[in-house]
Amino acid sequence: MQIVAIDIGGTHARFALAQVAQGTVVKLEDVVTLKTDDHPSLQHAWEEFGRQLGLPLPTAAGIAVACPVDGEILKLTNNRWLLQPATIGTDLGLEKFSLVNDFAAVAHAVANLDVGDFQHICGPDQLLPATGTISIIGPGTGLGVAQVSRNSGSYQVQATEGGHASFAPVDSFEDALLVRLRAQYQHVSVERVLSGSGLVEIYATLAATSNQTQQSYDAKTIWTLGLAGTNPLAVTAIARFCMIFGSVAGDIALTQGGSAVVLAGGLGLRLAGTLASSGFAQRFCNKGRFEAMLALIPVKLITHPQPGLYGAAAAFARQYT
Repeated sequence: MQIVAIDIGGTHARFALAQVAQGTVVKLEDVVTLKTDDHPSLQHAWEEFGRQLGLPLPTAAGIAVACPVDGEILKLTNNRWLLQPATIGTDLGLEKFSLVNDFAAVAHAVANLDVGDFQHICGPDQLLPATGTISIIGPGTGLGVAQVSRNSGSYQVQATEGGHASFAPVDSFEDALLVRLRAQYQHVSVERVLSGSGLVEIYATLAATSNQTQQSYDAKTIWTLGLAGTNPLAVTAIARFCMIFGSVAGDIALTQGGSAVVLAGGLGLRLAGTLASSGFAQRFCNKGRFEAMLALIPVKLITHPQPGLYGAAAAFARQYT
């Protein structure tokens, strides 16, 4: 059957037609990306997607949203839209829909995608395990964390709010970063560091601790300059981001009992050419008496261009087909 897959984040809402059957995603069509600030609500964005498509929309949808989905009114992270699950069907003219957290959607994608949709980062270069827990973590506008547990050909997804765990510094630089952030926020979560805005804070802290006067840049500019190698401080900021990413991914693996780790998120994909040669792996394993155990955990990067949309469609397929 044909459905609409929807992935709503802090900055963008993505829409695509999808074909699903027998609990799986058969095909994901071309993606339409809309800025959430350009539309007052999901209903308006839905109507714009239909207008751009030029066809009647299906009456079924798999929807992923960047917030917990168990309330009467959902407030998305870094997004002014308010969603009421009880009225989504009526608002969008749907007969059937599924609603999942955005990283639960990524977990559904991890459970269903082919081996070619993953890039090896560190640890043993082997397939994701058929049984056990796969921990999923991904930085972007925020920091998403989830897990998928596989057993006997089936799987269960658990969304979490692990991005709001407290940031734990590992060295003196990260101590200084924490001090800077604590002056701004009552609670310094991991998400304050491992996200687009966190890269800006890392860059600023590097400038301050090295007594350098640097022009202020937004996250996009720091990524551009750093990955191109044209700004030494930006290069160092990205290297530090990768190190912190490794530390947090190792923490998540220990906390969830992960047999494997999958990295996701918009910033994770941006680092596809950088992570394997960065300090990520060393910091992932740097957990004292559990260093040897963590060295045996395969870490992959999901490279599918739209895991949130794919996962939203997969969640619908699992529920209805």
